[in-house]
Amino acid sequence: MAADDPGITLRELLGALGGTLVDLLGAPAGDTVVIRSVALVDASDLALETDSRAPTLDMYLHVGIAEADAVAWLRDMVARPSGQRPRALLSKTAPDSPALRRAADRAGVAVVAVHPQARWDQVFPLIRSMLDRSRSTPGAEDRDLLATDTDLFGLAQIVAQNAGGMVSIEDAHSHVLAYSASNEAADQMRIQSILGREGPREYLRVLQQWGVFDRLRQTDEVIDLPPHDELGLKHRLVVGIRRPGAGGATGSGVLGAIWLQEGERPFKPGAAEVLRGASAIAARIISRSLDAPSTEALLIQRLFGARGSGVDVPSVASALNIPVTGPSAVIGFALSADSPAEQDLSALGSTMRLHASAFRRDSLATVIGDRAYVLLPRYQSARSVTAWTRQLVDQLESARALILRAAIAIPVPDLTQVARARLEVDRVLDSTAATFPRDRITTLEESRTAVLLGEILDLLAARPELHDPRLDTLLDYDAKHAASLRESAEAYLREHGDVRAAADTLRIHPNTLRYRLRRTADITGIDLDDPADRLLLELQLALHHRPGRAPQTGG
Repeated sequence: MAADDPGITLRELLGALGGTLVDLLGAPAGDTVVIRSVALVDASDLALETDSRAPTLDMYLHVGIAEADAVAWLRDMVARPSGQRPRALLSKTAPDSPALRRAADRAGVAVVAVHPQARWDQVFPLIRSMLDRSRSTPGAEDRDLLATDTDLFGLAQIVAQNAGGMVSIEDAHSHVLAYSASNEAADQMRIQSILGREGPREYLRVLQQWGVFDRLRQTDEVIDLPPHDELGLKHRLVVGIRRPGAGGATGSGVLGAIWLQEGERPFKPGAAEVLRGASAIAARIISRSLDAPSTEALLIQRLFGARGSGVDVPSVASALNIPVTGPSAVIGFALSADSPAEQDLSALGSTMRLHASAFRRDSLATVIGDRAYVLLPRYQSARSVTAWTRQLVDQLESARALILRAAIAIPVPDLTQVARARLEVDRVLDSTAATFPRDRITTLEESRTAVLLGEILDLLAARPELHDPRLDTLLDYDAKHAASLRESAEAYLREHGDVRAAADTLRIHPNTLRYRLRRTADITGIDLDDPADRLLLELQLALHHRPGRAPQTGG
């Protein structure tokens, strides 16, 4: 946190989040205290925060923390100098806990209630986004509709002021990206969209039936949607957001939409014109965010070995405020082919960042290509890292239908080895794709054999001259005579030359297997008693069974 970080006042931050999400229950030091830093903590993190040597942040989001633990934490804060105490606490349980509010009042900490249906993976990124915005755009209160440094939240507020009503800005999948403050006139569609970060399915289905989304893809004009009393929908205007310069086929370049809900008063004159102008600005903002990662994101990606070589690791570590030395863990995540077709990695990066930050506050997360990566500096134990990874994969499948595979590199000696560890993780993910779900979560050590064997087979596959024609002869014989010589040879090799064990797996008499093995030797010239011949045949058979391999033919 830079010394000249302007931060944002608690009043401004809560105003931007809106009364739908948050409600200020108490502010002993007033609501003009400045917030510059925030952390999302669970019960395991709270124990670390009681260490008086640990730096104290300005705002804490308490996730799943029992009332007694929260009260004890606040009492510990009373013993610290006032300048080393947090300034605000966000909690879902605070409204039902007078003891927590009293403890916060004694500690001089503001208490903010978070709506029980709000998702922490929505609230936390929103607050971080607002803090980033305050650092990059000083004097934000002086911006107007045409300002080039406006972000989506600022744009939503400006449109609401100039057009009247309440604004939501959504992406092409109806996920809420930003919104203006709400009041009592907000209807259920708006409230549920903000709480759930996306439009309720029943409303989206109705809008689809009305052809609203088709019209948004087909026209740049503002669409007027009258109120619908039966559904509880109030009067709305909506305009599509298109990528600058997009054209061609219907729907090409569609980035999202801006929705304007009527409040207690009718829309202001010229509201449609304001929406059209806002659409062009939103398109530029969203395009920039898609095309140009932040400075922090670029640093993280360079640490992982992307975006050029020759990275100065100590400088990057200093900028990211993480230690250079000490063992780390690198975890790679890949979507399984069994994931729903509509799933992609666009939202996975922020989700990973949220969960990783809850596990370790100094963690880093990024998306490179079609995979997400997490770095855990100075992890506490390999077992806890593996357990957290497994829990995260299970949780995302249950809650988001994201079916993931994960590979863990641990230990990584220091940050200079992170890029190399990421490449090793990629090798594991590449090599274990065919064995999913058996190898859903694995470490480099557990997968070393599979990785190296897979890469050896890659080399063999790329060199046709290394393919043994004697295997083709065996396959051709089986095909022409409806025989099972290949299967018999494989069973014999799998049982390490134990004829009786191999015969049991094939459900045949041992003498029958001995006859088949002699026929295999006669037809191919391969001596199954010779270790070199056995090794070569096993490699050729493994190559034959690889997914996507073109059938071999005799020649």
